[in-house]
Amino acid sequence: MTSFADKTFTPPELIRNFCVIAHIDHGKSTLADRMLQLTGVLDARNYRAQYLDRMDIERERGITIKAQNVRLPWQVNGVDHVLHLIDTPGHVDFTYEVSRALEACEGAVLLVDAAQGIEAQTLANLYLALEKDLRVIPVLNKIDLPAAEPDRYAAELAHILGCEPDDVLRVSAKTGQGVRELLDVVVAQVPAPVGDDKAPTRAMIFDSVYDSYRGVVTYIRVMDGRITPRDRIRMMSTNATHELLEVGIISPDQKPCDGLGVGEVGYLMTGVKDVRQSRVGDTVTSERNGATVALPGYRTPKPMVFAGLYPMDGSDYPELRDALDKLQLNDAALSYEPETSAALGFGFRCGFLGLLHLEITRDRLQREFGLDLISTAPNVVYRVVRDDGTEQVVTNPADWPDGRVAEVYEPMVRCTLIAPSEFVGTIMELCQGRRGTLLGMDYLSESRVELRYTLPMAEIVFDFFDALKSRTRGYASMDYEEAGEQIADLVKVDILLQGEPVDAFSAIVHRDAAYGYGTSMATKLRELIPRQQFEVPIQAAIGSRIIARETIRAIRKDVLAKCYGGDITRKRKLLEKQKEGKKRMKTIGRVEVPQEAFVAALSTNDSAKPANKKS
Repeated sequence: MTSFADKTFTPPELIRNFCVIAHIDHGKSTLADRMLQLTGVLDARNYRAQYLDRMDIERERGITIKAQNVRLPWQVNGVDHVLHLIDTPGHVDFTYEVSRALEACEGAVLLVDAAQGIEAQTLANLYLALEKDLRVIPVLNKIDLPAAEPDRYAAELAHILGCEPDDVLRVSAKTGQGVRELLDVVVAQVPAPVGDDKAPTRAMIFDSVYDSYRGVVTYIRVMDGRITPRDRIRMMSTNATHELLEVGIISPDQKPCDGLGVGEVGYLMTGVKDVRQSRVGDTVTSERNGATVALPGYRTPKPMVFAGLYPMDGSDYPELRDALDKLQLNDAALSYEPETSAALGFGFRCGFLGLLHLEITRDRLQREFGLDLISTAPNVVYRVVRDDGTEQVVTNPADWPDGRVAEVYEPMVRCTLIAPSEFVGTIMELCQGRRGTLLGMDYLSESRVELRYTLPMAEIVFDFFDALKSRTRGYASMDYEEAGEQIADLVKVDILLQGEPVDAFSAIVHRDAAYGYGTSMATKLRELIPRQQFEVPIQAAIGSRIIARETIRAIRKDVLAKCYGGDITRKRKLLEKQKEGKKRMKTIGRVEVPQEAFVAALSTNDSAKPANKKS
């Protein structure tokens, strides 16, 4: 195949922009590997599995975290076409990545495992694609598996999409069977991009990444006009102007080219090191005779889960701030603001789209930037109305108002669950135990059912997904979206050490679960905090009412060791003297809590999980 790196301004009618949407482990990355090999952009010498998953953490976990784009040449009936493929993540926490990828495409390949059928998160991504009016191509993957049931799941897909079962393509990404036919169908069915190459330049930034040597690398899709090297460009949201040092395509690695025309996807480099200069969703235009109307940007992602991130060593705070700046450029769904904790020092309160998003972000900060971090227990955002009518938004238990509280509103989510029909009873039991309300139930086929529930966000961010998987032997899948808020009976539980509250251990929980959280945290801290030379009470309290207590017994120094034989009064005198000293020490003593205790107590994958755990 000829390289497209030296060709410029491909006619829009020969371009096809499409993405692959699927559930985790349904074969997106393997299908992308086959497409790279079939189109000749990846030879056998450079091949490795999951080629487009660039991060170590993606390869270790076997999941896609970042959407990746690649340019592929493909010939149909002797005509050379250009395909722009975007490989998207499958997990619900990375739906924002998928929504941005859909904006840059005209078509979507809906990939479904022929042994498992469509999953809840795939269904959610399908609805996103249909909302954007994309041409959806249904494809069944893994037809080579002995457990595959292509006829059954083709009928299920046809029922959902309103097409015929024969319209569903059947491929094996592992063996390459049917992939050539899929690429031909993409060329035949996906509409060509539409735009005016004579109009002022407008290009949408759909991703950015920070390179420590070359600065900010910006990924764009050109909507109107043309972009060439040495042009001066303007970012329409900040009005910042830059000179283009390099314009290129990704095929499958970065390759400089002479320019990008209407419908083409590529990257820009300006040498800028300031990460705030390149915002995802911004419009790039020419400095001279540029566009006056920006392209409609992306919907701003709304954080669903909040947690504090603190460096183990306080002197690493500036490094953590720089690392979050660079990570936010690569992950537009991450939000953060500085905060201080009396126990943990200076850190940041970060907003995430879900618990996996939190875990991945923490892992990336530790791996890519070499930081040792403590993360506080995750919590959601609440709206508190005081008795005097004033409102306060609470993202951190430390911000909970001291005065009387009239009402507390908690965020709700609309949850879609898909599972074999034999597990309906156990799923209903789980959801009702988490204060859920059934909205409806539909049978997708004789053996698979879709349930829709509204649930409090706080009930699903910790161990709900794990409990769902264990109760359904791994067959159930789940997706959720925002669904407003409701009034709830929530309280703040404080953990007191020697009568002093430790803000890092505080949590906002439902009143019914407050006792369970207080008891488990007090028991855990009794094991984690080393014994002192005086007795230390650990208490859990709601306001001024103590609901649980544990005691760390004092280390008793043997003051009688030097007494051998002799009068008992001598021993009593020494013991009384020790008793007085212990009393004085207790009044002035402070409890030293080691870092390991914070790490273990606040661990999100351990038993001490706040907010209504009924695992």
